[in-house]
Amino acid sequence: MNPRGAPVSRLRWSGVTDRGRVRQNNEDTFLGQQFNSQEVHHLGKVGDATTELADFVFAVSDGMGGAMAGEFASRITAEKITRLLPRSFKQSALGMETGVDDVLTELFDQIHKALTFVGASYEETHGMQATLSMCWFTPGWMHFGHIGDTRIYYLPRTGGIKQLTEDDTYVGWMFRQGQLTERQAREHPQRSALQKALGAGNQFVTPQIGSVGYEPGDLFLLCSDGLVEGLFNDQLLDLLRNPDPAEVALSPAQRLVNASLERSGRDNTTALVVGVE
Repeated sequence: MNPRGAPVSRLRWSGVTDRGRVRQNNEDTFLGQQFNSQEVHHLGKVGDATTELADFVFAVSDGMGGAMAGEFASRITAEKITRLLPRSFKQSALGMETGVDDVLTELFDQIHKALTFVGASYEETHGMQATLSMCWFTPGWMHFGHIGDTRIYYLPRTGGIKQLTEDDTYVGWMFRQGQLTERQAREHPQRSALQKALGAGNQFVTPQIGSVGYEPGDLFLLCSDGLVEGLFNDQLLDLLRNPDPAEVALSPAQRLVNASLERSGRDNTTALVVGVE
């Protein structure tokens, strides 16, 4: 048990981002941080640590806009998380789990306001916007917030894979309504046309928010849309749970990105994998 009254877990993570085979720059950003009420530690691309004395946040953001605006947008998004989320640690430490939804809603709202302000202030950042999928690990619980078409997947230790987030696209809506198969949705020409994002001309920000209780053996995957352009859900599951013996030495995130680039590579490609031990 830790001082906050929940069993201690060890988290093991790996993150990789690649600009792909076509794009000249990388507008994806991924983030890993360990934090408490006093300080924030930026995490490396690969590592592990326990939940005994701190919370963790992992996030993937895909920026969009002219010139370098997309890359700038995803960086602003990551920077805002660094500043705002540690303030909530005291609530978590006191067991105030009912405040999680409010904390995440405010976080997304503040990022949206920052991107909108910067986008309106400079010609080179006009129209900048970003997607965001983030996981906040407290003892025993993973709380998530999401907007756009980056994704969070949950792979419980008992088997299978579930997409926790909903793609904020019309194509994503058609897929959820059963009007498209997974293959048809992935190949649809309008698959990247967003209905929601942070910044740009989007007037209202209503993120998807949820929570999952985790246990040892569970895996979570955060990724950009570029990763799933090359991989179906069952391929994600196989690469994470049953890797080829020749690829076991690679980090889980590197296995996913390599496989996606081999099959597609048309977009920036990012994977961030978090396992519970």
